[in-house]
Amino acid sequence: MNREAEIRTDSMAFHGNGMIDPFGRAISYLRVSVTDRCDFRCTYCMAEDMTFLPKRDLLSLEELDRLCTVFIEKGVKKLRLTGGEPLVRKNIMHLVRQLSRHLESGALDELTLTTNGSQLSRFAAELADCGVKRINVSLDTLDADKFHAITRWGNLTKVMEGIDAAQAAGLKIKLNAVALKGFNDAELPDMLRWANGRGMDLTVIETMPMGEIDADRTDQYLPLSLLRADLERQFTLTDIPFKTGGPARYVEVAETGGRLGFITPMTHNFCESCNRVRLTCTGTLYMCLGQEDAADLRAPLRQSEGNELLSNAIDEAIGRKPKGHDFVIDRRTRRPAVSRHMSVTGG
Repeated sequence: MNREAEIRTDSMAFHGNGMIDPFGRAISYLRVSVTDRCDFRCTYCMAEDMTFLPKRDLLSLEELDRLCTVFIEKGVKKLRLTGGEPLVRKNIMHLVRQLSRHLESGALDELTLTTNGSQLSRFAAELADCGVKRINVSLDTLDADKFHAITRWGNLTKVMEGIDAAQAAGLKIKLNAVALKGFNDAELPDMLRWANGRGMDLTVIETMPMGEIDADRTDQYLPLSLLRADLERQFTLTDIPFKTGGPARYVEVAETGGRLGFITPMTHNFCESCNRVRLTCTGTLYMCLGQEDAADLRAPLRQSEGNELLSNAIDEAIGRKPKGHDFVIDRRTRRPAVSRHMSVTGG
């Protein structure tokens, strides 16, 4: 039986060289939401009056470590901690330090995280000490008033102090900006110059229809194809094969000497090369960010001290990974394509 036929007929998805989904994609990247809580309330991500999960529903740090370790044993090479805001989880650095043993052993190629930057000044040096080499910082504007408006609770000065601390600790930073029509579209050229001028890549992201928020996403949505056309009036953008393991497609910016990434789940999905699954802080595994199908890993995790039940549950879930997502922004329904908020799944 050839490899392609084997993949189609074996939905258990684990073969000797890692986890393979039904479409032949190797799953080597795990994103773990360690908390659904955040110290910001970004308008495109959350409602201001959010109801968060009871703390008793969350996996312990030890359980998160055990789950991640099983995924690493099954072929995950890149692990990203997300939230909510991961650095607000109590004792989060204990988990980071525990996971860093997989970097030391060579089982894991990269341990990283996505953060809003609010806590970076406290934790940047320790993150670097644990073997974290680079991080993503979510930042949608360099205007302090606009920053406070879009985050509701955020302080831009504190985030800038965190970026300074991270760079001083030797961490490479990639900035993530959600492109929002009428909010930051005119500012993105200056953000690109600033980011590249400080040695940081900038990635722009289309807003995704996840969870009920207080705003209308049809008013916010900016196709990145239009943004790129606008940027090309000021910059020379050349497509390059650079990859970080995620869905961004990169260009080199001749005028700045830096890179700009585009994440386009709406105008051009990146499903054909998807190597990712997402684990929530309650032990729910989502095989696709844009689908509701999920697998409960908390039950098999707690039913046995060994990992056979857990490993089998992961195999079964990978065998159900869909070909692509169902994202659409529809002015007729105004309802999100996926009911859960991004903070539940992990950004």
